[in-house]
Amino acid sequence: MSEAKTITLNELSENVGKRVQVRGWVHGIRGSNARQFLSLRESGKIIQVLAEKELLSEESFQEIKHLKQETSIEILGTLAKNEKSPIGYELVLESYKIVGHSENYPITPKEHGIDFLLSQRHLWLRSSKQLSILRVRNELSFQIRKYFYENQFTLIDTPILTGSIGESAGTLFSTKYFDLGDAYLAQTGQLYLETAIFAHSKVYCFGPTFRAEKSKTRRHLTEFWMFEAEVAFADHNQNLILQEDFVKTVVKATVAACRNDLKVLERDPEPLLAYMDRPFARIDYNHALEFLQSKGEDIVWGDDINAEREQMLTTEHGGPVFIEKYPREAKAFYMKVNPENPKTVLNADLIAPDGVGEIIGGSEREESYQNIVQRLKEENLPLESYEWYLELRKYGSVPHSGFGLGLERLIAWICGLQHVRECIPFPRMMERLYP
Repeated sequence: MSEAKTITLNELSENVGKRVQVRGWVHGIRGSNARQFLSLRESGKIIQVLAEKELLSEESFQEIKHLKQETSIEILGTLAKNEKSPIGYELVLESYKIVGHSENYPITPKEHGIDFLLSQRHLWLRSSKQLSILRVRNELSFQIRKYFYENQFTLIDTPILTGSIGESAGTLFSTKYFDLGDAYLAQTGQLYLETAIFAHSKVYCFGPTFRAEKSKTRRHLTEFWMFEAEVAFADHNQNLILQEDFVKTVVKATVAACRNDLKVLERDPEPLLAYMDRPFARIDYNHALEFLQSKGEDIVWGDDINAEREQMLTTEHGGPVFIEKYPREAKAFYMKVNPENPKTVLNADLIAPDGVGEIIGGSEREESYQNIVQRLKEENLPLESYEWYLELRKYGSVPHSGFGLGLERLIAWICGLQHVRECIPFPRMMERLYP
């Protein structure tokens, strides 16, 4: 095998017609007494390997026929184009070598329950649809970073352990931090991200966040990845313009790069792309309430707009909707009060259609020192824990805005998935901490 070039399945186009060696895993096998078609997985892709009896010894052909799922193997053969193959190529087998045997692999082609599959998540990642989901995740993460790099944003890595609360104290994971008392797993990097606009003007962070919500909905995880951006001298309207351009750009780019994966997931991307070709609707919270009440919903000022109501609003507007200017009492202390209606704040949630729900939450931030202090007192939050944050309002404070996007929800929307638990390699939920 040493005379052939060893390649990955990311190097197919430049090696057509050549004898090559590929190392991977048996994903599946089918065929007849004359030829076998081996599915070989490598680099998150699957290639068909044609094993013809007349080109192999009887012993080798029979061994190929009986290879077990997930056996690791080295294959030598000639790479050829094949339009019928999902990736457009086929490997004609010349010889092979078994590297590692596999016996009684627990995930077979038959149907399995979701609890079983999640308990076998370390193995389930090898399945065809899971390969495609994580390839979409990889592409989307790249496109997000690319968008903000090309728009001159600076990456700021914010801490995961913090002594300051960004959202609700009731959704914190806490831990003892040496002799300094309690520390918390970050719900958001926003407060720290705000510090960096005074140095770099346009900044973002991208990493894991944690919410100890006792929620079992299909849209919630206790650990998820969030992208957050913050911009100096940006008002509420400019914030929404940025969010819309960002979502449209990264969705279109990800779909363009992942059409084969979306085909595996049986996701038709055309309805999704149609949303990207028209403006996102904007309605304020008051108008949303009036519409929902007109449809018989029992909802009053200050109530949350739940998943079913979000779906009603996106259906009414035929696509994504920004819901703006929520009640002040329902939102975080750092959101700027709406000068036209002090009962509300200058914020917005971007609601995706198709049952996905909120994918972005953002707001213009309060730049006044006095106003921030008052809001912290109203929330019964200790001023001493936010001393560093308050100092931002003492030394050259400026109007600024920002937002956060939940990566897994955007993946679910792109892939047409009903539950975010498949959108992250190892989901953490109320009832699941294994594997």
